[in-house]
Amino acid sequence: MSGLDVRAFTVGPVQENSYIVRAEASAARAVIVDPGDEPERLLRAAEELGAEIEAILVTHCHFDHIGAVAPVAHATGAEVYCPVIERPVLADIMSWVPPGFGPFQSYEAEHTLAGGERLNLAGLDIDVMFTPGHSPGHLTYAFSGPPALLLSGDVLFQGSVGRVDLPGGDWSTLERSIEDLMKGFPAETVVYPGHMGVTTLGRERETNPFLSELRVRLPSVPAAPGAAPATS
Repeated sequence: MSGLDVRAFTVGPVQENSYIVRAEASAARAVIVDPGDEPERLLRAAEELGAEIEAILVTHCHFDHIGAVAPVAHATGAEVYCPVIERPVLADIMSWVPPGFGPFQSYEAEHTLAGGERLNLAGLDIDVMFTPGHSPGHLTYAFSGPPALLLSGDVLFQGSVGRVDLPGGDWSTLERSIEDLMKGFPAETVVYPGHMGVTTLGRERETNPFLSELRVRLPSVPAAPGAAPATS
């Protein structure tokens, strides 16, 4: 069965999820989302898939999500799409990295995004959603299906949410971003987060312990059975 092909790679000491996404499993072009570390591994994976990396999409510029942006961009020639608010962080990465991590290479992104854009890259239709709260400029990438899916970065996790105790974090803002996603997409929408496992919007709406207040404001719509397939 044809459909979007998403490959997850958990990289680096913070166990961040990087994703290679193609329009289908046989597609020769791909985008990579949040290459956070281990660039050689990510490049080797793309080569083994027979996929040319056409673009690099960044959800936000915490170091664990951008540590491999520069080497992947230089190796592939792919252009980088980055949240406009956080572009200075990518351009001066080591000024924002905690002690004990890195070194990482800075990169000047070719494109900036603020949310509301629609991209067509590697044969993929991608809507850019502004979802701040974990970081000031955080973006979520919505890929048109079938099936529809979200690359949510550190907004929403399986049974958890992005932390808000880092600079620029704010709980009420993050909760509003999650609410907007849940209002804008069906319950069966698959969520590929920046850490931990794959989930669905419906599953998190019904069971996520951090969203109890949000559940009061949203109608109860259970997730479709089996709506969150495992990644490979």
